[in-house]
Amino acid sequence: MKIVELLEEKAKQLPDKPAIIFKGTPISYLELKDSVYRLAACLQNSGVKKGDKVAIYLPGCPEYVYSYLAIWCCRACAVPLDFMLTEDELVSCLEHSESKVLIAKPKAAVSLEMIQQRCPGIKKLIDSNFYLLDEFVSGIRSNYSAQEAADQEYAIIFYTSGTTGKPKGVLINYRQLGAPPESMGYFVDLNQNDIVLCALPFSHLGGLIYIQNTLSFGLTMVLMERFIPSEFLRNIQSYKVSCFWIVPSMYYALLQLKEFETFDLSSLRWMVTFGASNSPDALHRFHQFCPKAHLLNGWGLTETNAPTTVVPMGSQNIESVGRPAPWIEVKIFDDQSVQLPNGQIGEVAVKSWVVTDGYYKDPQLTAETIRDGWFYTGDLGRIDTQGFLYIVGRKKEMIKVAGEIVFEPEVESVIHKHSQVLEAAVIGVPDKLRGEVPKAFVVIKDNGSLPEEDLRYFLRQHLASFKIPHYFEFCQALPKNRTGKIDKEQLRRKAV
Repeated sequence: MKIVELLEEKAKQLPDKPAIIFKGTPISYLELKDSVYRLAACLQNSGVKKGDKVAIYLPGCPEYVYSYLAIWCCRACAVPLDFMLTEDELVSCLEHSESKVLIAKPKAAVSLEMIQQRCPGIKKLIDSNFYLLDEFVSGIRSNYSAQEAADQEYAIIFYTSGTTGKPKGVLINYRQLGAPPESMGYFVDLNQNDIVLCALPFSHLGGLIYIQNTLSFGLTMVLMERFIPSEFLRNIQSYKVSCFWIVPSMYYALLQLKEFETFDLSSLRWMVTFGASNSPDALHRFHQFCPKAHLLNGWGLTETNAPTTVVPMGSQNIESVGRPAPWIEVKIFDDQSVQLPNGQIGEVAVKSWVVTDGYYKDPQLTAETIRDGWFYTGDLGRIDTQGFLYIVGRKKEMIKVAGEIVFEPEVESVIHKHSQVLEAAVIGVPDKLRGEVPKAFVVIKDNGSLPEEDLRYFLRQHLASFKIPHYFEFCQALPKNRTGKIDKEQLRRKAV
């Protein structure tokens, strides 16, 4: 992805057009380029060179966008970190990535001064209020000149998990940086007339894709600091948003708003949910209020530079996560790495130039995950005769009940069909007789009540007896990670 070329091109072609709208304030493409180049000069003056790691620890804000782009204009490597990380988690990622510079916003629970003391590798700390720095103010008048990176240089280290234990950093090079917009250009018809709405964190791939598409297609991104359901719908209505992509739990949160039906969503052309949807019925209900828009389902991982598969425009097959782009191969393998025929369930593997080169400083995990050019995703799925992929769950979401296989998402999907259920998550728990049995965590709408036996009776109408949870725990809410997905690891720890 040619960052400098795209910045120059959009600033010349669309100088006054809003690239970003944040809290009602527009930032034009010319202003975007100017701020990026000033920060890039500031980084260069701080000693940042090609290949250096620069960490970002910010909430959702324009400064996060400037930081990404400025780092790339220096041919350096961005290390985006979730703003919800604790001090210990932050230190773990900074030390593992060998970051030399940290761009951060102070917050009560994290001492940036202490971070510098604990991470001697951090040579420079840049406050998010970098507009006041002398080197930022003078940056545009310096001898700074933007540099275009080579394809195989690393653009990002994404930390997807292991922040409290062994960090797991996914390597993304500059060629792969262009994979998401290239895929989006194939799957959907983005153009410079589009207005997209971003409520996903930029520390995750789903949020980064908004930045990549903004720069690639010359569209306008309405940016929210965090996801607030009512504000999300209000932004669609106010800014005539044409498209967005979010995770399934966000759809459920929107549908639970009492005022949901009062918002005008007629401007939407399409919306995408990434990941195997727990409740196609809920997504169809959302679609009732914007019937002219295409409702799409997609799938992909950070390691495969999602989107990897998307349901074709106009398709009603929302139970599927779609088909891959022509330059991506997707196959299903058994535990012996033998390809399975259509219809059989196995591990989903991906091969393409879009797939990560591996994990930073972890050759063992890289070798375990990438075999014979195939990236083994850990997702279980099947492919039908038309090439549509269906995700049935993660390998660790497969429960073996006395020899019978139960897929957690299948049970969750049926629980969601009950009219009184707001959210549900199913995990496997140890059982002396059967080895494992399903346990369901259930949230009831409007803090109401649903007798366990009533829910069991409902599930008996739709599921084989061995798939029905042996245990139910009714909760006020389910734990979520920063992308809005249910945190099953936390539920598993709780169950143990």
